[in-house]
Amino acid sequence: MNNHINSDVIIGDENISINSLIDVAAGQAKVLISEYDGFVSRMEASRAVLHKAINDGTPVYGVTTGYGASCGNRIGAEDIEALGNNLITYHGCGTGEPLGIIETRAAMMCRIVSLSQGLSGVTTGLLKQIAAFLNAGITPVIPSLGSVGASGDLTPLSYLAACLAGKRDVIYKGELMDAAKAITDAGLEPYHFEPKEPLGILNGTSVMTGIAAVALARTKKILEAATAATALTVHALKGHADHFHEVITDSKGHPGQISTGKKLRKLLESTGKHSESALDDHLQDPYSIRCVPQILGVVADAVEWVEKWVTREINSSNDNPLFDAKTDAVLMGGNFYGGHIAFAMDSLKSALAQIADLLDRQMALLVDTRFNRGLPSNLTKAQGDQHAKHHGFKGMQITASALTAEALKNTMPVASFSRSTEAHNQDKVSLGTIAARDALKQCELVSSLVSVHLMAAVQACEIRGGLETRPELSKIVHSIREVVEDAATDREMGKDIGMLAEALYLMVWDE
Repeated sequence: MNNHINSDVIIGDENISINSLIDVAAGQAKVLISEYDGFVSRMEASRAVLHKAINDGTPVYGVTTGYGASCGNRIGAEDIEALGNNLITYHGCGTGEPLGIIETRAAMMCRIVSLSQGLSGVTTGLLKQIAAFLNAGITPVIPSLGSVGASGDLTPLSYLAACLAGKRDVIYKGELMDAAKAITDAGLEPYHFEPKEPLGILNGTSVMTGIAAVALARTKKILEAATAATALTVHALKGHADHFHEVITDSKGHPGQISTGKKLRKLLESTGKHSESALDDHLQDPYSIRCVPQILGVVADAVEWVEKWVTREINSSNDNPLFDAKTDAVLMGGNFYGGHIAFAMDSLKSALAQIADLLDRQMALLVDTRFNRGLPSNLTKAQGDQHAKHHGFKGMQITASALTAEALKNTMPVASFSRSTEAHNQDKVSLGTIAARDALKQCELVSSLVSVHLMAAVQACEIRGGLETRPELSKIVHSIREVVEDAATDREMGKDIGMLAEALYLMVWDE
């Protein structure tokens, strides 16, 4: 995590942006719970409705009733606490590798924001305990598998709930340890849940939404890097910048196409004469070059609406039941359902696959002497007698093709695989958490592919020469070379892919 601290993020005063959420998740900002009277009163009002219902004998799902298909069971006041503890206990059945620290912290932040809407009947003390975990750097170990995303992320969020109370495992100061020990070492106290609070933690879309926010942030960086890689490819292939003329890009009206064309024009700006192929059969560049505004523009527009959906979900009350202080009504519904996140993430991973397919086609042009307009085979820098025994980016193209195939395979919509579960109570489920995890995996695949392509495109530009006439491209080449060296002769480049894939999330591609 970055040690730089941005401004505090205050919960309860206004909506939380994805950027603010990511700042907290990455350890770059602290989170505070508002002390504003209006916020505190809103939280207390919903709490009062809950206690009135309990005192009046009104059935309150998950508080004085059993869970799910067991909601016909009635629970006496003396058993409310045990019921909540049992909810946390029996959902401790996750499996698979743990979620990453950033994704887990993003999920924790999403849960605070949802419960802070003042409809869930929880206390501000619960919000402060989650905030204290975030600020102290205590991260629950949450298995990645086990949520169908229907009654929210029940299983994964049970690990957050248990850790708040000092149970199960956490990561603290880089070490795996018991939650109780971490809480003590951080100077905190285990949390004691009030009625409804165990269900309030578990019954929501916060894990899928936290993962979705991270995937979206990474997709934005991947899109910026892919645009830069395209500009490098245009230069290396002596391509035609006029394919991105504003009359062309703007006349179709799609905002993403317009913005992508504008970025490409800026990247390709020249301070002097630059070389474009004048051969008759090079009058128009192949589609993977010429149509980039039309291709990446789709991704840019998709990112825009996905961001709106994810932001709404972050700031939503995705819990059940809800408590209306205006009417004292206990409202039981389905805001825990993750359908919007599922659809958004299924779409995002398809958009990412378009980036992969595009760059794989560009890579094929760069390394093949039939199409690369005079560049050496596989972009080999070795000269003379040395050329024959060196292979440049031959192996890297194979890796690029493999990554692209896997990204394309991963485009199957997860939401199409809804299952009936929990005694047919959850008979239509969103699978939003699986969709979000798939989108995050797609980011890993495509960021690796972008890295391969950037290395190839930079090497191709260095061979072609003339970068001094394009200052924006020169900056990019310099930033890439600060991370990875060229392939003057055959060498292993697997580690370079990983280093650049990590670095591209931190690079500034678009001033």
